[in-house]
Amino acid sequence: MAPRKPASNPTKQLKNQSLEPFRERPEDTVLTTDQGIPIPHTDDSLKAGVRGPTLLEDFHFREKLTRFDHERIPERVVHARGSAAHGYFQVYQSLEKYTQAKFLTDPSLRTPVFVRFSTVAGSRGSADTVRDVRGFATKFYTPEGNFDLVGNNIPVFFIQDGIKFPDVVHAVKPEPHHEMPQAASAHDSFWDFVGLVPETAHMIMWAMSDRAIPRSYRMMEGFGVHTFRLINAQGKSHLVKFHWKPLLGTHALVWDEAQKIAGKDPDFHRRDLWEAIESGNFPEYELGLQILPEEDVQKYGFDLLDPTKLLPEEQVPVQRVGKLVLDRNPDNFFAETEQVAFCVSNVVPGIDFTDDPLLQARLFSYLDTQLTRLGGPNFAEIPINRPVCPVHNHQQDGFHRDTINTGRANYHPNSLGGGCPALAHPNQGFTHFPERLSGGKIRQRSESFGDHFSQATLFFKSLSKPEQEHLIAALEFELGKCERAVVRERVVHQVLANIDSDMAIRVANALGVTPPKPSKPPKAGKARNTIETAPSLSMENTAKDSIKTRKIAVLVANGYSAKELDAVKRALTAAGAIVEVVAPTLSPLKSEEGSDEGPLRTFQTAHSVLYDALYVPGGEKSVATLQQIPDAVDFVREAYKHCKALAFSGAGAMLIEAAGLNKIAVAQKLDDDPGIVQSAKADMKKFSQRFIQAIAAHRNWARQAPPPA
Repeated sequence: MAPRKPASNPTKQLKNQSLEPFRERPEDTVLTTDQGIPIPHTDDSLKAGVRGPTLLEDFHFREKLTRFDHERIPERVVHARGSAAHGYFQVYQSLEKYTQAKFLTDPSLRTPVFVRFSTVAGSRGSADTVRDVRGFATKFYTPEGNFDLVGNNIPVFFIQDGIKFPDVVHAVKPEPHHEMPQAASAHDSFWDFVGLVPETAHMIMWAMSDRAIPRSYRMMEGFGVHTFRLINAQGKSHLVKFHWKPLLGTHALVWDEAQKIAGKDPDFHRRDLWEAIESGNFPEYELGLQILPEEDVQKYGFDLLDPTKLLPEEQVPVQRVGKLVLDRNPDNFFAETEQVAFCVSNVVPGIDFTDDPLLQARLFSYLDTQLTRLGGPNFAEIPINRPVCPVHNHQQDGFHRDTINTGRANYHPNSLGGGCPALAHPNQGFTHFPERLSGGKIRQRSESFGDHFSQATLFFKSLSKPEQEHLIAALEFELGKCERAVVRERVVHQVLANIDSDMAIRVANALGVTPPKPSKPPKAGKARNTIETAPSLSMENTAKDSIKTRKIAVLVANGYSAKELDAVKRALTAAGAIVEVVAPTLSPLKSEEGSDEGPLRTFQTAHSVLYDALYVPGGEKSVATLQQIPDAVDFVREAYKHCKALAFSGAGAMLIEAAGLNKIAVAQKLDDDPGIVQSAKADMKKFSQRFIQAIAAHRNWARQAPPPA
């Protein structure tokens, strides 16, 4: 569907306006207590004499310290570290054929949203770039109430039934005897769980892939994970899978790079999102839907109620139906990002649940979690959680109640209050889909959930060769951290060998485990997938037509060529890239033409892992200086190692030799590297264009060392 030109609609501002009464602006105000009492002195407590003991009657001191003592609320058990933004969603064309939800049927409506991205396993203080699943949770403030699409950047999950959720989380969290490791799955308890629970196989392939180390939240897909229902005004149901497709494409870091970023800038993803929005480079995603009839629930060789399975786009294409734009950062991290409460059970008329057993558990768990984390049942009254539509019911009292109920009747039915609030008309209110059920009470897994390996194999076979190598290296790293040989051996023989024999043998040899016997996976059949590969699962097939918001480092010193730098800088900026000059110091630099340039970073504060590409302009004096700075030479060498685009104009090419790149290329038998752009006297326009193309390609994987024989 073609994008529709945005219509002017005040609905988008509703959430912003509803937050305004709660904003406290300190400009031109006087310091007061929480009770509004003006305070003229806040630097000393009230004492009995200038050197005497502090007095208990100092109400300002007690209030200030009490509030400080209670500033921290319990962090989320999972998804503790997150970043968020405000924005809006707008559907391209009415989807009334499938749903009666107003935000999906009115193309003129801009629905306010609040989106929170997060890691899963780590605490609030952990780093952004750890290997982990990423949360992608969206709260739609619709005219009919809040709809929360609480998803991840991976379309499947570790377990099939929510009763196992405490087990998988306990296993991946730091081990209880010494509280290590933080924000990492590379330890015995997690892989012990994996080896004993084969339903984790598919998710493990995703978690060990590059999907678990995204380049940016802005370059990350999102998925609803479960199968939901869309219900139209006639009561007809269709099954649906929700997707978020980033317009910048789906891109990742490399593992060595991700680990180093965790030390250089633990807030890498958080900073990236914040700075993009502040600079007007608003993150954009399209909402994609896979819609299919109810009767197709088991048509594709697996059960759509199984959350460890995905529906390949090659079998049911994703329809892109609307756009999500994030255009405003939160005013206060705690009040908004930390206190936002996402609940899977928050749905609006036109959207309903299926019997996915993991989804059913989440319907209870997310609501239950907020009661402890946010101090009681009134968390929906916190400003960031309030709907933009009116709320009327007979709920009352409890901790932190803000609403002042003025009615006499707090029950239904009533006559004292005129019967109000009245029941909604069935055509306008939420009604559950009348699904027909049968069967007795039983604690048992459905046989249709029994295939744990075919989609894990499908995912691995669908990856490009570099992606497969990264996944195998991740398995070798993670399992290599396990102390118990029996854990490593069980995963190799009971899990990996059932996914791909060659992969399992590679990992086994790296771990010193007895390799499994070579075997071929079962042929596709009724209980297997009906396709052998799905190109949509590989990030190599993502959009690579833009360098918008890519960060480019320019390495210079006094005597650089301003002519070359200015030409390349203009071209990169025009293409939407962000250019930062890195120099030995922050002192202004003098070019060989006599002009000045103010560096933004030094080699102490910048590092190649924080950039997507680098450029070294000419100027013999500048390059000679850089050759003598180990950090500058390492900057080039490491950018090459991480397969990034590098450009050298004029004398800048001397840094290639200083970094030893020619020798590395010879050792790797690379005759030509499209990721390295050089020019001695070239047309700077053509040179810049070639550099832009190299950056857009994201990485040149040909530089990677081949796997050991």
